Amino acid sequence: MISAVCRDYSRCCQLNGPAPLPCYTCYRELAMEDTASAKQKIEELRRAINYHNHRYYVLDSPEISDAEYDGKMRKLRQLEAEHPELITPDSPTQRIGAPPVEAFGVVEHPEPLLSLANAFSYEDLAAWHRRVGNLLGGRHFDLVCEPKIDGLAVALTYVDGLLVTGATRGDGYRGENITQNLRTIRSIPLSVARDAPSRFEVRGEVYLPKAGFKRLNEERAAEGLPLFANPRNAAAGSVRQLDSSVTARRPLDIFVYGLGWSEGKAVPDKHWETMQYLTSLGFKINPNVALYHTVEEIESCYRDWLDTREAWPYEADGTVIKVNSTALQKELGTAAREPRWAIAYKFPAIQGTTRLIDVGINVGRTGSLNPYAIMEPVQVGGVVISQAALHNEEDIHRKDIRIGDTVIIQRAGEVIPEILGPVKSRRTGQERVFHMPGQCPVCGSEVIKLEGEAMHRCTNAACPSQTLERIKHFVSRGAMDIDGVGERLCQALFEAHLISDAADLYRLTKEGLLRLERMADKSAANVLSSIEASRSRSLARVIFALGILHVGEEYAGLLAENFDSIDDLAKATHEDLSSIPSIGPRIADSIVAFFRQQGNKDIIEKLRAAGVKLERERAEGAKAEALPLAGLEFVLTGKLESFPHQEAETRIRALGGKAASDVTKKTSYVVVGRDPGSKVAKAERLGIERLSIDEFLHMLDGGHPPS
Repeated sequence: MISAVCRDYSRCCQLNGPAPLPCYTCYRELAMEDTASAKQKIEELRRAINYHNHRYYVLDSPEISDAEYDGKMRKLRQLEAEHPELITPDSPTQRIGAPPVEAFGVVEHPEPLLSLANAFSYEDLAAWHRRVGNLLGGRHFDLVCEPKIDGLAVALTYVDGLLVTGATRGDGYRGENITQNLRTIRSIPLSVARDAPSRFEVRGEVYLPKAGFKRLNEERAAEGLPLFANPRNAAAGSVRQLDSSVTARRPLDIFVYGLGWSEGKAVPDKHWETMQYLTSLGFKINPNVALYHTVEEIESCYRDWLDTREAWPYEADGTVIKVNSTALQKELGTAAREPRWAIAYKFPAIQGTTRLIDVGINVGRTGSLNPYAIMEPVQVGGVVISQAALHNEEDIHRKDIRIGDTVIIQRAGEVIPEILGPVKSRRTGQERVFHMPGQCPVCGSEVIKLEGEAMHRCTNAACPSQTLERIKHFVSRGAMDIDGVGERLCQALFEAHLISDAADLYRLTKEGLLRLERMADKSAANVLSSIEASRSRSLARVIFALGILHVGEEYAGLLAENFDSIDDLAKATHEDLSSIPSIGPRIADSIVAFFRQQGNKDIIEKLRAAGVKLERERAEGAKAEALPLAGLEFVLTGKLESFPHQEAETRIRALGGKAASDVTKKTSYVVVGRDPGSKVAKAERLGIERLSIDEFLHMLDGGHPPS
């Protein structure tokens, strides 16, 4: 409404008294001001989004997180919705990706590869579901749900059963011809059954598995090349190579997510049936694809995937939901660049950007100087982060991270934050290159870096920080597993001079513990009970708890299988150790050096005096061939209600079996707990038998495997 009475009568008609609405003249002036301001903001957002589109789609080198990009796009959409007269055909909201690189050759897409609208909450998802329902006049529609793979979208065209063209999404209408590169991906069939349509196109997402991404970055680091920021960029960079032999050397994979178009033969009229049909033709679809009837079921699926996706061997950044009926899909059509019949329900962001304020240093139990980032607090995936891992000086310099940089941060595994790299375009010239100090920041002793090692180390074995970290390691779950004695209590005991090394834990008294702040009588009794129980831990746990450099849990178990006691291990020569399979020269040197140090000998004698078991039990020393699980290899997946994975693996080894982390043809059994990961599907493909928790416990207790 426009009032005849002026709200701001100093502008035009000098009327008496205030008014609730502007007059026509003032309304026009205010509208012109709002439009001019919106136009400026829209132009700024378009320039920024186009720049980041080019970095993301063409250069495969993003400078901002997905969450920050989505925020800019949402703001642009909002402004254009408020000012539709400002929408132009070249706005990022009106196109799909980025133009193809001409060097590859251009492929015209008969049917455009559209992008998806995003939902960031259940409310967004429910609102989309209501809109679809309203457009369909209240008719019921089923939904298909599948993980949103973080990779590169491609279109594969088959003619008379043969793959003839493979192309990127490009701008949705024209993509890059990368046929030769896609032919190197073994999960893409080069030919399909003759009863397939005479001409058809399938669409999928090329991705790099997590393990392959890690291996690729390790290789690039060794060659001094810049690291990929994430698996998506690694996949895009791998596929978009002018030399297809480079693509062939990288372990790329694909999940097909739909049929683009087809000619010459009828195909299923439901998306769910289409996915099964594509599987029958030899295409690989995601094993998590599922059919649901309600939006509530979709939300439950989404929540389950949030909890389990870290076990997936690939990265996924959300869930894609599609209307199942292809007839209803056609009826719903598209809106601008997005189909109305599908939506991407995004997982919480696990990346963000912030400023690196400084680099701090922790001194570890082996004397390693471990740098860490001190940052302006930033919320990533619902968690406020102010510190992140930096690994070592070489890694910092390789990534060219400088103090004062704006950096891209990621919650690795959604738990441990790490810096992926700097945003160099935001540098001011005031940033500082980091160098490791020459003296230990805790004790002031000399810091050295041995040839062939990435870590700098404090040379003082008595450094207080090293001592405290060794105590924390000693009590940890994989080591002596002293329940109730965590990092905070270790630090309190150390600072109160109640302990000076790990062996002193066995000399603690209730009176001494009660001197600590917030330590009650019952808590003190529980701590002493846990310490008492740890005296009978296995030899493998004791070896691991000692904190020998390069000796992790697996190697500790291996040493316990080959030596009857700590004393025997202490007497072992370099040759004795090197003769054990998997024990290399570096580990052998480290073990020999450990037992030469008087301080370590003193701690072992204190442990002996305290009654800690330093020998194998007879069952441990039995010939491996005579043990009930000899020759069997187990892989654990999911949550084991009865006991932690580490304890289960220890039981397996004690009975002569092998506990492995990945399913291979050598695997004998896969033990399936609650909420298992992708290892179950892999076991099915390889024909490997699965065990329930009860069946597994039965075998541990001496029972026979299920027939």
